[in-house]
Amino acid sequence: MMDNKYMLKVKDLHARINGKEILKGINLEVKPGEVHAIMGPNGSGKSTLSMVLAGSPAYEVTEGSAEFNGKDLLAMLPEDRSHEGLFLGFQYPVEIPGVSMVNFMRAAVNAKREYHHEPPMSATDFLKMMREKRAVVELDNKLASRSVNEGFSGGEKKRNEIFQMAVLEPKLSILDETDSGLDVDALRIVADGVNTLKNENNATIVITHYQRLLDYLKPQFIHILYKGRIVKSGGPELALEIEQRGFDWIKEEVDNKEGE
Repeated sequence: MMDNKYMLKVKDLHARINGKEILKGINLEVKPGEVHAIMGPNGSGKSTLSMVLAGSPAYEVTEGSAEFNGKDLLAMLPEDRSHEGLFLGFQYPVEIPGVSMVNFMRAAVNAKREYHHEPPMSATDFLKMMREKRAVVELDNKLASRSVNEGFSGGEKKRNEIFQMAVLEPKLSILDETDSGLDVDALRIVADGVNTLKNENNATIVITHYQRLLDYLKPQFIHILYKGRIVKSGGPELALEIEQRGFDWIKEEVDNKEGE
């Protein structure tokens, strides 16, 4: 384990899309074994942060830095960020008709192995691993053999994302509103999957609006994002306060300071 070292270190990160600045100086540090939750009102920059860290070409980083395991994250291609161990679970997972889950995941695993100069995984070993990982998120065998997300319900797509995370074994998982649109049973299965995959060498950043997912995942750190900055950080009690009071008091606090 990388004792006391930061897995992710984001410093004064600014980013824009179509000329509009969305992130206005993000500072965030994540160590192995930690679970961080990022909350905030709509339009505060939560999804932008996840997209910028994953390397979406739609966003332009204008200032600041992001290190991942001591390497310059912002200098890496999106696929290399993935091979280095960064995983992004999308709010709206895409459908890929005509590409079976098995072929899709085997290609992803072997691309990662090639990046790390390892031989490709045999079909037998890969199918054995698929079976094991499928059990983690209670993914139906029929879903695993279908085209990627094609015709899946919202809950099935999210479960599929956690299954992909289980197969790829990332060091840092960023889950962007994985809980949106999930019923209680699907939420529990997704959360159980994330908890089962958690260990002292990996870390998770959960982006969410709701306390209910945090009840399952129990993050140690809560950050409130507003107007493109993390304006408040704390422990689990901060999420409970948001649940009771909403975000208005934080908005007011920040806006008053800005007005001074």
